[in-house]
Amino acid sequence: MIAIFYLVLQILKIYTYVVIANVVISWLIAFNVLNTSNRFVYSILEFTYRLTNPILNRIRRFLPNLGAFDISPIILLLLIWFIEMCMKLYIAPIIFN
Repeated sequence: MIAIFYLVLQILKIYTYVVIANVVISWLIAFNVLNTSNRFVYSILEFTYRLTNPILNRIRRFLPNLGAFDISPIILLLLIWFIEMCMKLYIAPIIFN
């Protein structure tokens, strides 16, 4: 049970890094620092997009249209942080006692 607890925490942490990487890469593409015609850049962008887009689209349905600002990654990161804190505060004492 302890191993599953730590596995879930690590998966959430890795997913946090994927969300941050997706945001940074999309900014770099928007400011023409990276070019999507580069195959390596495109493959990384596609990988992060496929991992994050299903959840971000669900969050975007509930958010108001803010024009060019997309705050759905921030909401997702806060949600991941909330899940991690709930696991550490409520599930960890049950497992470790």
